[in-house]
Amino acid sequence: MEQQDLKVCLVQADVKWHDVDANLQMFDAIVDQNAANADLVVLPEMFTTGFSMAPEVLAEGMDGKAVAWITQKAQSANVAIMGSAIIKENGAYYNRLLFAEPNGSLHTYDKRHLFRMGNEHNHYNGGSQRLIVSYKGWRICPLICYDLRFPVWSRNQNEYDLLIYIASWPAARSFPWKTLLLARAIENQCYVVGVNRVGVDGANLTYSGDSAAIDSRGGYLSNLTPSVAGVETVTLSMADLLDFRKKFPVMLDGDRFQILD
Repeated sequence: MEQQDLKVCLVQADVKWHDVDANLQMFDAIVDQNAANADLVVLPEMFTTGFSMAPEVLAEGMDGKAVAWITQKAQSANVAIMGSAIIKENGAYYNRLLFAEPNGSLHTYDKRHLFRMGNEHNHYNGGSQRLIVSYKGWRICPLICYDLRFPVWSRNQNEYDLLIYIASWPAARSFPWKTLLLARAIENQCYVVGVNRVGVDGANLTYSGDSAAIDSRGGYLSNLTPSVAGVETVTLSMADLLDFRKKFPVMLDGDRFQILD
């Protein structure tokens, strides 16, 4: 595997409620301001609308504004961009992660674990396939919010180097968010990036962000201020990750398993 650094830009934003055009305008400017110093820009969950249970009103097809913007922006800014949006396909609604590369490739992942306490499971269909993206010598596993609580789905069996969670995770549960991000990094011996939104949404939920980049030892690489919109770019070292895995090869004793639907 090519041992090169990866520069990841964490965008901790106050997503505008149900306002696709305003959000796209905001993120368009953020990408323009940060693309030159990044390989990958990470946006929050449902970055065009906020975390909404109104897919009947807000959903777009794969030919809609969200997909068009993220694919075109990745190419024009020469940087990979990821975030999730509300997508309608074959009559069903999905909380769909979009990972757009500068070369025009688009990868998708449908959120598997739907947040039943927020009634998400009654509005959206869950996915069944995990995604691993190969990008600039890195194997990246992107997941969404509530997926963080399920370690089996996140488990690394030497499949990825970087685990990314995009989220709309309320401030009332910030301690589990921060704790589980650390746990996933340590137990999977990988880098973990968690990008969460800030502000108050249309459902009157408050978000504290607490976005973070964490190395495989559980050390913080980022310094974003909680509850404040901000952007930070961190550098991840493949050489450091491979060296730690070689010196402390816990994965050799890991349990082997299969997930059955």
